[in-house]
Amino acid sequence: MRKLLLLFAAALPLFPAEAQTPWNLEQCVEYAVSHNLTVKARELETESEQLTLTEAKDRVLPTLEAGASQTWNFGRGLTAANTYADRNTSNFQWSAGLSLPLFQGLSTVRRIKASESSLAKTLTETAAAKDDITLNVVAQYLQVLYAREVEQSAASQVEYTAYEVGRQQALVEQGKVPEADLYDAQAQHAQDKLQLVTAQNDTRTALVQLANLLQLPSVEGFDVLPLSDAEPLIPGPDQVYSDALGINNSVLAARQGITAANDNISLAKTGYIPRIDFNAGIGSSYYKVSDFPNEGFGPQMRHNYATYLGFRLTIPIFDGFSTRNQIRRARLSKLQAELELDRRQSELYKEIQLAYYQAKGARERYLASGETLEKMKLSFAATREKYNLGRSTPAEFEQAKNNLFRTEVSSIQARYEYLLRCRILSFYRTNRL
Repeated sequence: MRKLLLLFAAALPLFPAEAQTPWNLEQCVEYAVSHNLTVKARELETESEQLTLTEAKDRVLPTLEAGASQTWNFGRGLTAANTYADRNTSNFQWSAGLSLPLFQGLSTVRRIKASESSLAKTLTETAAAKDDITLNVVAQYLQVLYAREVEQSAASQVEYTAYEVGRQQALVEQGKVPEADLYDAQAQHAQDKLQLVTAQNDTRTALVQLANLLQLPSVEGFDVLPLSDAEPLIPGPDQVYSDALGINNSVLAARQGITAANDNISLAKTGYIPRIDFNAGIGSSYYKVSDFPNEGFGPQMRHNYATYLGFRLTIPIFDGFSTRNQIRRARLSKLQAELELDRRQSELYKEIQLAYYQAKGARERYLASGETLEKMKLSFAATREKYNLGRSTPAEFEQAKNNLFRTEVSSIQARYEYLLRCRILSFYRTNRL
């Protein structure tokens, strides 16, 4: 029994761990956002900024230090009579000190504010990275559905030619058509099967690319569900852009970058402001000289015990233009942040404009191809009927079949491009799928 269990356990990796159910679009996006390496890197940057903020807040806390030292001196040394003599000495000291920043030229307060601004910017950049992943997943998800519908259309072509091969076979056996017609039908059937194989490979490739985008450990058993979208509406580009300016994380991050730059300018200016520190400490020492009477360790510790309190005022007079250069550098960073905001707003407007006109064009092609497809189906059915009655040639039948396939593929392509562009516009407008 134990051997059977071991054999069964060894065979387990040969089978899927569990029958996976197809994923919908929301599940794909959620998984991709939580496992994407770029997003994880952004989250680590966020943790680093949180530590920087914590360090800035900890600057208001006092510092406390304690220490002790023991030294021995051997050989000749200077005496109290200003002469040299051979003697050995031993010295032990200990001390503890407290330093409390009372006023740091507003640098602590402004550093905290600058760290908060930098953290907010990093958080928004992380959200922007998630938005990019979301749009990429939507595009690849629709690519899978598009490839699958093309595959279904190619399978229909194979069914048509398979039927034609059987029909030609029967006619050849009855002596009504030459064998050349059968060979032509078989050749076309082989060509359509090759077209189907290509379409199947395209579907698998699209699924693999989607699985890689999701950072799935394996693509085995991975599949997606079709969308149930009705015909979406196309919002105007100006309205989408107006709404996007208030919610688009990429633009919000650029704006927060300007705020962080202003805070860094204020922080740099604190280099001109004086500082006040409070210091306090205690300590004692033990000293021993060879060949001389010395007090014991305990009495010396009591007699040499000392404390001190003090304030220190630091007034910056000239620091080698360090503060001036820091302010200039911070102002340059602000100019760069303003340029980055303009760039992101311009890119956002261009992307919305492009998505809008692509959506309109795809919708028009989809509607036109829908009408054409209905007529092409009727034409193909009529040609097929005529061909079955011997009133049409094989070339005419094949031409009608190919025209139907091309029209179906064109309609599928227009539909999914239409859905993708509308999804992009909706996401820009609402920040939701």
